Order: sequence, then C-alpha cells, then structure tokens
Amino acid sequence: MALFEGEVAVISGAASGLGEATARALAARGMVPAIFDLNAEAGEAVARDVGGRFYAVDVTDPGAVAGAIAHVAADLGTIRVAVSCAGIAPGAKTVSRGEAHDPDLFAKTIAINLIGTFNLASQAAARMVAAEPVDADGTRGVIVNTASVAAYEGQVGQVAYAASKGGVVGLTLPMARDLADKGVRVAAIAPGLFLTPMLEGLPQEVQDSLGAQVPFPARLGDPAEYASLVGHIIDNPMLNGSVLRLDGAIRLAPR
Repeated sequence: MALFEGEVAVISGAASGLGEATARALAARGMVPAIFDLNAEAGEAVARDVGGRFYAVDVTDPGAVAGAIAHVAADLGTIRVAVSCAGIAPGAKTVSRGEAHDPDLFAKTIAINLIGTFNLASQAAARMVAAEPVDADGTRGVIVNTASVAAYEGQVGQVAYAASKGGVVGLTLPMARDLADKGVRVAAIAPGLFLTPMLEGLPQEVQDSLGAQVPFPARLGDPAEYASLVGHIIDNPMLNGSVLRLDGAIRLAPR
C-alpha cells in the first residue's frame, strides 16, 4: 500500500504542465487530487480524468488559499501532500532601452512564484500537523515546492523569475526545520528545461535546440519525470529540507 493511499494531495497549477503530471501520478498511486488553478475549463477536465476535484484558486491571495484548503478538507478528507507548481516566467531585463524593469511585473512574479508557494505550503501544513501520524517515524504530511535551476543560474532577462525561485530555495530548509517536530517533511525540486506550456508554444526547431543543450539525456524533460520525483520524495523518509536539481546536468549559460 502506497503511503497516504486514499488521502488527499493538493496541487497548485495542476491544470497543465508539471502540476497536471503530478496530479495524474498521485492519482495513480491512490491519492485524491485537489486541483488548484485559475483555468477552470482545463482544471475541471483534469479533475474528471483523475477522480479529483477542481478549485479555482488565486495562490497570491492568502484568504482564498485558506478558504480553498478548508473546502478541500471538508469535501475530500485529510490533506497529506501539497505540491506547488503554479508559476509564471516573464522575460525582462533590469534596464531595457533605457527603461527600468517594470516593478509591477517583478512584484507579480514574486507574488505567484514565491508568495503563492508559501501560502499553499503554510496553509496545508496547518492541516497536516493536526492529522494522525501514519508510520513509526510520525509522518503526517509532505510538502514539495517547485524551484528552478534559474535560482542558481538565472539568465539574461530572468531577474524576476530567478529571484522568485531563489526565494523558494531559501524557504525550503527553514520550513522543513519549522515542521520537523510535527512530522511534516518539506523538499523542493529545481527543474531544468522541461516541456511545459512555457516551452510548448515555441517552434519545434527551438524546442529541439533547447533540448540539445542538455548534456544527457539531450532533450527537454518530460513533466512525468518531475511527477516521478514527487512520488519518490513522498516515499523516501530521509528526503527532507533538500532542493533536488532535475536537469540532465545542464548549467544555464548567461543567455
């Protein structure tokens, strides 16, 4: 029997990309996915496919996240896993054509990628710590945050994105330490170049060129590979407080 079988996993950004793949993988292991997204049509479709439920949630709004988490607990049961995949990746330089980076765009990126991650993780954790432990270690829940290799090697035009993902890296260890005596583990995944909606809109030759930059395997990552690592984090009790690069050994060049 898989850990947390029959219980609830909350995944943000789950209407597409890494979040959708994670929802499908966790459903396959017997969990009930709660799909958090703003795209109602796609979110409802994923929820129907995986036997979960869709919730229209703006992760930047702490009240909305808290309310949605309360509804999930009432509708579906005990929340054991939370995975933050909601994110945006705008491109803008610090100064371009003599104009400073749009501060509103910077703030929006931080709000979705970093504050949204914190909102989901903290609200889910409050539910997890009140649950009964499920094993001899006293495990009550697992939180997985999504960082990026850009946290370490942000490229030209990624100042907002890299800052937001660097924040996700920075919060993961102290959050794990905060929750250690409560039986909740916290880890993060830092993906490299993955075939998500952010890249799917590019011409095929551009996708192929990007994939060729990955040392091995020389291709873009499959979201299912991200989801597989989420499953391993859930299953491996010693994975706690770490940020795991999932990148085929790529190190991003400046541009």
